[in-house]
Amino acid sequence: MGRVDVGVFQNKSHGLSVDDYVAALERRLPDHEVEVGRTTAQKRDLAREATVVSAGDISPQRIASDSNLELFAGIAAGYEHLPLDTLTQNGVVVTNASGVHAPNAAEQVLAYILAFSRNLRRGWERQRRREWRHYQAGELKGSTVTIVGLGAIGTAIAQRVSAFDVHTIGVRYSPDKGGPTDRVIGFDDDAFRDVLIETEYLCIASPLTETTQQLVSADELEALPPDAFLINVGRGPIVDTDALTTAVQKNRIGGAALDVTDPEPLPVDHPLWRLGSVTITPHNAGHSPQHWSRLADILATNIERLERGTDISELQNVVARPSC
Repeated sequence: MGRVDVGVFQNKSHGLSVDDYVAALERRLPDHEVEVGRTTAQKRDLAREATVVSAGDISPQRIASDSNLELFAGIAAGYEHLPLDTLTQNGVVVTNASGVHAPNAAEQVLAYILAFSRNLRRGWERQRRREWRHYQAGELKGSTVTIVGLGAIGTAIAQRVSAFDVHTIGVRYSPDKGGPTDRVIGFDDDAFRDVLIETEYLCIASPLTETTQQLVSADELEALPPDAFLINVGRGPIVDTDALTTAVQKNRIGGAALDVTDPEPLPVDHPLWRLGSVTITPHNAGHSPQHWSRLADILATNIERLERGTDISELQNVVARPSC
């Protein structure tokens, strides 16, 4: 792989300017030209001329067999929306932004857990009423925290929450790989529901797949203790929204914190908005002022490795590769 020209498509991730991404790449890759595609025509030209394109998405029509494109670097952890078949059939390696969001997403999960544990909602309500009156709070120590998904975000959650002297259970596709939790199980229905019985905090941090689609439905919510809390920073459809709404309304669980919903955005007239024991944030756990710099580190490292002739298997965050 010779000289690499990098094309970055205009995209505001969490309100962060793509110009900061370009500046970070230019610092890491001083010998390469980094160009921004802001218009449709500019994006089309970059998709054909650049060796590397980094963007949130790319249309199949922009991927040509005679283009120079060798690497498409997604700027998000999710990649199910990308035209992977078209990219790989045209010899393009695809990477994602896995790990970029791990520190901040894990911090947000901790914020949810501590707010629930210490019953801060009650305190905020009384503050708004300027009411100095004590209320009961809980304690996180000794609780069981179950984390669905032990990728970068799930691992970061486990590492941080363990400092609070809790028991942690991880759920992953390959439990034999182990993980940073006290116990690791697979997605077997019976095993999953068994651990839910002892779970005070159920944290969803997995991608959306056929296995995780509506993983948490009425039966799983029924298995949780009545004072348990559900936290979802993965994908909205992993949780059955109707079943969750019913469970909270009927006090079958203690509450929920949802950074992702199904549908998303959540309609303004949805009953979840009106439930005091539900915290809703607008898919914001991924926001961090370090987003672009972390992403630039991943992409620059991959470009440097490709220039040295490193095998594709040694690149970071590869999610799809040409078959030959």
